[in-house]
Amino acid sequence: MRFLVKLPALRARAVLLGLLLVSGAACADSPRTVPAAAKAATAQKGPGKAAIASANFHATEAGLEVIAKGGNAFDAAIAVAATLSVVEPESSGIGGGFMAVLHRAADGKQIFIDARETAPAAVNAKDYLAADGSPNRDAALNGPLSAGIPGEPAGLAWLAKHYGKLPLKESLAPAVRIARDGFEPDSRLLNAIEERQKDIQRWPASVAKFLPGGKLPAKGETWRDPGQARTLELLGEQGHDGFYRGEVAQKLVAAVQAAGGHWTAKDLESYQVKERAPIVVDYRGYRIVTAPPPSSGGVAVAEILNILSGFDLTKLDDAHRTHLVIEAMRRAFRDHNDYLGDPDFVKMPLDMLLSPYYAAGLRQTILPDKATPSAMLPASTGVDPGMHTTHFSVIDREGNIVSITLTVNYTLGSTFVADGTGVLLNDEMDDFALVPDKPNVYGLLGSAANAPAPGKRMLSSMTPSIVFGADRVGVIGSPGGSTIITQVLEGIMAFIDGKDALGIAGQKRFHHQYMPDRVDVEDGAFDAATTDALARMGYTLKQRSPWGYMNVVTWDLKNGRLDAASDPRRPSGLGKVQ
Repeated sequence: MRFLVKLPALRARAVLLGLLLVSGAACADSPRTVPAAAKAATAQKGPGKAAIASANFHATEAGLEVIAKGGNAFDAAIAVAATLSVVEPESSGIGGGFMAVLHRAADGKQIFIDARETAPAAVNAKDYLAADGSPNRDAALNGPLSAGIPGEPAGLAWLAKHYGKLPLKESLAPAVRIARDGFEPDSRLLNAIEERQKDIQRWPASVAKFLPGGKLPAKGETWRDPGQARTLELLGEQGHDGFYRGEVAQKLVAAVQAAGGHWTAKDLESYQVKERAPIVVDYRGYRIVTAPPPSSGGVAVAEILNILSGFDLTKLDDAHRTHLVIEAMRRAFRDHNDYLGDPDFVKMPLDMLLSPYYAAGLRQTILPDKATPSAMLPASTGVDPGMHTTHFSVIDREGNIVSITLTVNYTLGSTFVADGTGVLLNDEMDDFALVPDKPNVYGLLGSAANAPAPGKRMLSSMTPSIVFGADRVGVIGSPGGSTIITQVLEGIMAFIDGKDALGIAGQKRFHHQYMPDRVDVEDGAFDAATTDALARMGYTLKQRSPWGYMNVVTWDLKNGRLDAASDPRRPSGLGKVQ
């Protein structure tokens, strides 16, 4: 399929400059390219300890347990992800998918693992339209029509087979134990169940899982999930086929079809993990290895950094530095909406978008002390970005690194649990441009590049990243819907500025995504003088409650010291070095 783009007229100058000057700029290093900074990291024997930062202490401890049994960072990632599926289903799970950037210490290999969900073969955009042609939000967000074919189980099996040291069954054992023996849900999970109670009540198996006895779980109660324990056991025993064929697959298809969905056995059997070359961008002497499409995040982060590389931000006051960052965000999100999709289905101008010459053209459109209204770019509308998904970071004793972001999309995904499996299905179909140029639940717009098609992967904001410097390595990522991209950007910049793991995870945030044309600001992000200066430049600022739950691990190459921190906004998270 070929994707043709009508270039917005007001960007013609920047695009033309990029097209005139670009000369085969690479969009990504090959999977086996070893950046110079990465060589510095792997020249040692590793830090001698392991560090994990995740959004839940059960998950962090599960990963460290697997490392203690002789596993590596990739085995630990399996344990953390599976445990999060049990204890944090509001954000991720084996009914969803993930994206991961890996660094293998033995040979310096950098690789991107794409375990994103896919559309079923019978997908029909008309299923997501209301009678008046507007988006049907219920079909896109609730129940089996909203669910893509899960990728996380295949991704975990892939990690074990190609990168881990332990059998998959051993890495899944902590999650199986917790699901079977039980745990006390934290307040965030309890609040999510209460928030989506009416949707949960539409599906009997969902009620059985999330509303035992027909009522909301009480704080302090022990919650068990025997259905998911059994599914994880079969995955551990049979690998990929334990989920995508046989008993579990049959139950998934039967449950989806009985509730009006269109999955088939072939949809599950056909699912494949994709290994892709990561995007690599250099900024201020650091090399950032990040996520390529079908993630939109890595392209946007690279484009923003390329724009900012032409400014010396260290010589600017807070207001003018912030102004330039916001303007770079604005332009990158506009391109995000225009061009990006599944690379197996659409042709994207990545050479152009990632070219420093294209960035130079965009840079020339930024006024030094005045906001560029998004109305000067093609006009559209958007809604509030959401705050879901999860991320964790791992470095093991040998120096293997995992940066992985997982999701079921909206809080508690589709709220649909497939009877007999314990599997909560995602609602990732909403991440397609189900209705072109209409916003999804996170306010992001899309075009034909991200239209649904059989087997196609929906665009994602997930941006797992690793930052390599001469003296330090940082593993950074976050949940947060469309704000993932700007959170990771700000985290990378904070790391380069020398902040430690807690400083990166806990710093105050701001966000602009082109539309709506406003700057979302966390309370305390700007002082009064900066706020006033931005308002005079023409920005509309909107205070928002804290967002995102970043989990960061850093490695000081000079002394081997590891530092791990979970976002202080999430008390149940844990960053731990062992």
